[in-house]
Amino acid sequence: MVDKLKFLLAGLAIVAGIAGFYLLDADAALLRGGAVLAGLVAAVVLVLTTGQGRQLAAFVRESIAEARKVVWPTRKETLQTTAMVFVFVLIMAIFLWLTDKTLEWVMIDLILGWKK
Repeated sequence: MVDKLKFLLAGLAIVAGIAGFYLLDADAALLRGGAVLAGLVAAVVLVLTTGQGRQLAAFVRESIAEARKVVWPTRKETLQTTAMVFVFVLIMAIFLWLTDKTLEWVMIDLILGWKK
């Protein structure tokens, strides 16, 4: 029940920040942006104090830790892999074009007898 109340308060904080944006004078752009930012920060703090918010924060921390373990390819490896993909695509394009032209020749010239 407490978590639901915190989510409700977080939603109200966002609404208050947006309302502050529209209620403040148009000349105070920095103050208007600050109102929205304050509402969002208050909402995030409230959400992070809930059980689901703590689980989300733990998930984000674990995801960052896993991303740091990734061995990213070097520039040379990336270029080689990209070149292999382009060569494969070129070979497949030629193969499919030849297949298409062969089937066209068989269907139009041999089976149907339509000469171009």
